[in-house]
This record gives sequence, C-alpha cells and structure tokens, in this order.
Amino acid sequence: MPIAEGNLQAPKRLPIDWQGADFHDRDAVDAELERVFDICHGCRRCVNLCAAFPTLFDLVDESDTMEVDGVAKADYDKVVAQCYLCDLCAETKCPYLPPHDWAVDFPHLMLRAKAARFKEQKPRWRDRLITSTSPVFKVASTPGIGQMANGAAKTNLLRRIGERVAGIHRDAPLPTFQTRTASKRVAPVYEDVTPTPGAGTTGKVAVYVTCYGEHNEPDVVEDLVRVLRHNGVAVKLLADAGCCGMPKLELGDLDAVAAKKDANLPVFLEAMEAGYDLMSIVPSCTLMYRQEIPLLFPGDEQVAKVGAAFFDPFEYLVARHRDGLASTRFANSLGEVAYHAACHQRVQAVGRRTREFLALIPGTRVTMIERCSGHDGTYAVKAETYAAAMKIARPVVRAVREAKPDAYGSDCPMAGRMIEHGLGDETRATHPISMLRRAYGI
Repeated sequence: MPIAEGNLQAPKRLPIDWQGADFHDRDAVDAELERVFDICHGCRRCVNLCAAFPTLFDLVDESDTMEVDGVAKADYDKVVAQCYLCDLCAETKCPYLPPHDWAVDFPHLMLRAKAARFKEQKPRWRDRLITSTSPVFKVASTPGIGQMANGAAKTNLLRRIGERVAGIHRDAPLPTFQTRTASKRVAPVYEDVTPTPGAGTTGKVAVYVTCYGEHNEPDVVEDLVRVLRHNGVAVKLLADAGCCGMPKLELGDLDAVAAKKDANLPVFLEAMEAGYDLMSIVPSCTLMYRQEIPLLFPGDEQVAKVGAAFFDPFEYLVARHRDGLASTRFANSLGEVAYHAACHQRVQAVGRRTREFLALIPGTRVTMIERCSGHDGTYAVKAETYAAAMKIARPVVRAVREAKPDAYGSDCPMAGRMIEHGLGDETRATHPISMLRRAYGI
C-alpha cells in the first residue's frame, strides 16, 4: 500500500492567519473548536498535561450524549480559560499536527479562541493590568513603591483584600520587585574581550533583559553577563527593548503583540548589524521571537532574521563548548542538582542543553524534571486558577523533594519560584546560570 507523502514529513506548526476574515468570527471559531475537541475526545493522550483537557473530557462525559455534540458551546470557554499556551500538547504529544490531514494545533486554536473573546468583550481590569508588565513592573520597581509592593505581598490582610478586589489569590507566589534593576547593576557594554566566532555563534551576545530580568531577577542577568564574559564572549545589554508580548498573547490581544514586535525589532536588528547574537534569561521571551511572532508574521523577513539570531543561554554555551570555546575550568562542585526543564524551553527543540553543560562540572549530578510547573505568566496568581496551578506543580515539587538536592531551579525564573512556593521549606530556587557562576567561582 503506498504511503502518503504527508506521512513522511516531520510535524510542523503552521502560520497563524490572525488577520484573516473569519479568524475572530465566533461561529467559525466554535465550529473549529467542536471539530478539534471531538478529535481530542477520541484520543485523550494529553489528559495529564494541564487542566484544559480534563475540563473538556468532564464536559463530554457529563453531557447527555457523552460526545462533544452534547456539550453546550457556551461551555467551550471553560476549556479555553484553562489553556496557558505552554505548547507541550502540540510539541510533545499530539500525533495530529500538520501535515496530518486533521491538522490539529490545540494551543494555536486556544489562542484563536482567546483572540475572538478579546475582540468580543473587554477583559476585566485585573487581566489588563497583570499582562501590562512593562509599565506595571517599572512603577513597582521605583524606590519607595518597590518596598511597599514587596511588603504588601507579605501581608496577609492585604493579600486577602487583593483576592477579593482584584482576584489575585492570597497564597499565590508573587515576584519581588528590585529597585536596583539590571540596567542599574550591569554596564551597558562589555567589549573588553576579542570575540572568537564559532560554528553558528559570533562570540558576541546582546542580552535581551526582558521585563522580568530588569525588575525581578536582575541578579540572574548579572550572573549571565559574568558567565558569558568568563567564556570570552563580548556582551551588550539591551535594556531598552520592551516586553516580548507573551502576556498579551495569552490574553488574546494580538494587536498589542504586533505593537510590541514593532517596537523591539529595531533594537534587535541594530545589535545584530553590529555582529551580536541575541539571548534572554526567560525561555518564554525567547520562544516569542523564535516561534510565536514568526508564525504570526510569516512573511516578515526581519522577524525571521531576528528569530534565527536568538539563543537559549545553555544552547549557546554548549555550542561554544563543542567548538572548544567554552571554559570547563570549575572551582566548585554543585553536588546534587534538581533541574526543572521549563515548558517554553522544551518546545524550542534545543535539547537538554542545560543538563549537558551542568554535567561537565566535576562532582555534580543533575536530576532532570520534565513536567510543567503550572505557573505560566499569570495562571498561578489568579484566584480562579491558583488551585489548578498547584495541582499541576505537585509532581514537580515532589520530584525536587525526593532528589534531596543541594541546589534546585529552572531555566524559567517563574517556574523556579513556583517550585520554591510548593516546597514551602524556606529553601530558594537558583537559576541554572547562577549555579554555573557559582561553579566557576567568579
């Protein structure tokens, strides 16, 4: 029997036609949701990934027909609300991605449904606020205000009021705002080394600081700069680049994503023209420019050029190591390390690069955990989804606890904070880049 040509092709994500005539049409969206939900109902292999699939399957099983046609279309949004676009179902489990005839891309269908809902009804003010990371984080990091924000996050009474008024769960892990931001701690340019190009790397890195790196984890940005310089890489800080747009993507506000792309591209392109590769400490921000924005703007050559220049930090270091250009002279062992691989790093298909590089450190054993932490950007802080986030995080927290590590952490700072919150034992998560700096003794 002849094999169809499509069966010989690797699965791939297709461009998102978000400016198409029926992309936001509710009837068209509901029809596609019904089609894909029926396929998912017949498969069910993603039931353990997140709350979206159990929600769908419960709706089906509790309907009169016990099929998707028995689920009220008004209930479809209950499924959509549980998807935080981790992409794991599409990238790690679904057998029906294009070029399969069924052409299922569950996360991007959820994105379409979120975008349609965003067009139909104005999101609640809380959701608009917590996805406006650039202005909110900038204000919250202002001296005086930063101390007040951090203090309020530790006050039970104010947290209870915040849950009632704003819908921010009283127990949710909140970021700490730093008044000494990354751009205040780290010089804008370090070109005191002579960069040596490798196979696919220039030896010069422009660090996209990101909202989170600038205001919440400036120490990780500083650690990344120190590690890169220790490895003979010239560094430039791109503190003037704004939010990547991931929070707005999760909200379905694609016009805002487009605006942020337009603002950031010139900053990235200028650095690239000066010979720099691009990098950030947050896998979600890297994913936006490597995958999501290129799929939203498939014909934009500048978008494609920027996407090709972005690196995950450990992907870069491993590439340099394979070219004999990375330092393997370590001053300290890390002992037992419990390492959580972030969802938005895993779906970039860069492999187990963090584990590979940390394993080079003598006396270091890395236990790798490949499950979602449940945090997402906003999912774990909302009153209505906090409990689901904690349930998703439970296996990860258990794996860290069972590893009895000397250090634990994730490539995603938010995932690290979620694990720390779940452990609740006064230990602190450490970003792998910070672990590496400690191993180097620099």
